[in-house]
Amino acid sequence: MFFAQYYLDCLSQASYMIGDETTGRAVVVDPRRDVSEYLNDARAHGLTVVGVINTHFHADFVAGHLELADSTGAWIGYGRRAETEYPIRKLAAGERIALGDVTLEIMETPGHTPESISVLVYEHGADTVPYGVLTGDALFIGDVGRPDLLASVGVTAEELGAMLHDSVQNKLMRLPDEVRVFPAHGAGSACGKSLSTEKRSTIGEQRATNYACAPTSREAFVALVTAGQPSAPGYFAYDAELNRKDRHRYDAATAARPLSRAEFVELRRSGAVVVDARSPQEFAAGHLHGAVNVPADGRFAEQAGTVLDPADRLVVVAPESREEEVVTRLARIGFDRAVGYLRNPEEALEELADEVTPASRLTATQLRAALASDNPPVVVDVRTCGEREANGSIDGALHIPLSELPRRTEELPTGRPLVVHCAGGHRSSIAASLLRHRGIEDVSDVLGGYAAWALPTAPSAA
Repeated sequence: MFFAQYYLDCLSQASYMIGDETTGRAVVVDPRRDVSEYLNDARAHGLTVVGVINTHFHADFVAGHLELADSTGAWIGYGRRAETEYPIRKLAAGERIALGDVTLEIMETPGHTPESISVLVYEHGADTVPYGVLTGDALFIGDVGRPDLLASVGVTAEELGAMLHDSVQNKLMRLPDEVRVFPAHGAGSACGKSLSTEKRSTIGEQRATNYACAPTSREAFVALVTAGQPSAPGYFAYDAELNRKDRHRYDAATAARPLSRAEFVELRRSGAVVVDARSPQEFAAGHLHGAVNVPADGRFAEQAGTVLDPADRLVVVAPESREEEVVTRLARIGFDRAVGYLRNPEEALEELADEVTPASRLTATQLRAALASDNPPVVVDVRTCGEREANGSIDGALHIPLSELPRRTEELPTGRPLVVHCAGGHRSSIAASLLRHRGIEDVSDVLGGYAAWALPTAPSAA
């Protein structure tokens, strides 16, 4: 058996390829949109991808089923409740897919979405205990998939939560302890609230340590898994719908291209949004007026999908030699209107010096002084609810998580300076740049974030 996990840190997303090395037949599960790595691995191991399975309609990324099917002729499989614009193979509970001796078996595990499935993997078709189970977003390491993303129109969180209770308690937890667990996401994903950094586990470990796997009533389970979920990024509903559609195929060769200085200027003047993927420090030193800072070193795709609109044309300013990477990461969440990027951004910014501006950043000490002044700023906390509860907050701060800021900007008071903070200074740069992009000019963010604010202050001199 060939078995490989492919993990994207930027999206905390795992995909898998399972093959039978004797027959050369393979299936890819939950692929990302840029599919060259799967194709290269298949070629290197003498495998042919004959099928692509999505465990559900993903909301946090655009899956690569159409790209893989076009490249290989593979069929596309979903749970039997899925409805799509493109031809699919509907997979029923208990259905077996023989790749040779290596065999896959479908387990219906609705709850995160109605059509969700898990995939049992048998190294030998006659084995009584599976090698592992690919659980999609039904079961994570340390958590379960949230039932409240509203990716499924007409189904409530309570209804999905009841389905999830049955899937976890009565199906997955009935597998033997030694069965390996391979989820579709890890820590950092907004598809759950307590995901582990581990990328694999066993049913036995989850039975012993996962709060949602302990025997409990349906009512208690639903209350537990729906409480305290972080706000979903704004692009989730867009991606969930896009994964149902017969959409545009991603092709790295025809993606965004280098722009001349004149092309860049014209696109910007005609309304294209500048996405500046440099670090907050570089961005603060000088950036094009109105640019939105989403640093490449971080959860770039998720954060870009939070503060940008997929309908906008985008032009990219990125760290040197990372322009194409940034464009690919935008494409992974379906932001296909990135029309080009600027090479040598430092030179370009020198040539466009009249339109370059610094960003205001305050130290914690400066913020304390400002709050004690006659015209104190409004502090805006863009951390999650869980972060505030666990670590504390600044007295009087207005709390709007980053994932909610784009739709709650009008709640911000006018006529007073704004100071934005997060935990460490990364998300606050994103948030402050978004507010400036929307015309709110007097905005600063806090260097070091709440961590710097919470440090003990030195006693004043006697």
